[in-house]
Amino acid sequence: MTTLAVNTPRTYEIGERNEFPVIASDIIYEGAAVGIVVGTGHARPLAAGDRFAGFAEQKADNSTGAAAAINVRVVESGKIQLAVTGAVITDIGQPVYATDDNAFTFSPVSSVFIGFVHRFVSAGVVVVAFNAMTLKDPYGDRTVRALHSANATLAAVDTGRCLFVDTDAVVLTLPAIADGLGGVKIVNIGAFGTVGVSISPAAVDMILGPGITGADNKDLINTKATAKRGDYVVIDLGDADGYVVTEMVGTWAREA
Repeated sequence: MTTLAVNTPRTYEIGERNEFPVIASDIIYEGAAVGIVVGTGHARPLAAGDRFAGFAEQKADNSTGAAAAINVRVVESGKIQLAVTGAVITDIGQPVYATDDNAFTFSPVSSVFIGFVHRFVSAGVVVVAFNAMTLKDPYGDRTVRALHSANATLAAVDTGRCLFVDTDAVVLTLPAIADGLGGVKIVNIGAFGTVGVSISPAAVDMILGPGITGADNKDLINTKATAKRGDYVVIDLGDADGYVVTEMVGTWAREA
């Protein structure tokens, strides 16, 4: 181990700013969500697959430059007012995603996590709390995601996936327990009280779980009237009788 024997001045940074080298032949405009290209470490207007770095503090024009010819200065943490598709007053605390540098949504599919709703401003407009270095995507443990806006039949290939539903009355049909579907997470991302979701087993199977009285061919339903954005269940392999719910958030009830 080597310890200091003389004073050694360091370079310190203070505040919520950071800088990143910009990709070749591109412009990042002031206010843009900035993404870091995973394979190169260069910054660009955010695109799917990037790592969120913050919001551009001022324009960075590298339209005629080589990669890393200039840097973009970003605000990497704070609170920012954004237009988020479908935002309503009940969305405080909901995770927010970006599909490009200026399009923000509640859908985690083909998008990049930005932060969480801090305050409602008006229909479709919210203040988002963000911290590119510390905040984590709540669905980040499941990298394979799909959005369902219509009825669908699931298969064993959906094991381990996170499936999001954004449309009322969608029915997701499970394969027969003998065909196997393990560890699938099903999330309602509709606004409060607007989207009901039904999970339907095969005719000779049931869905078992906390507070659920098992019965063959009875759906598990996220009740529309009380459904909240982010309600979810995790469905896993049970036994010959059917599937089992291992995690549950929100109001879910067995079909009568």
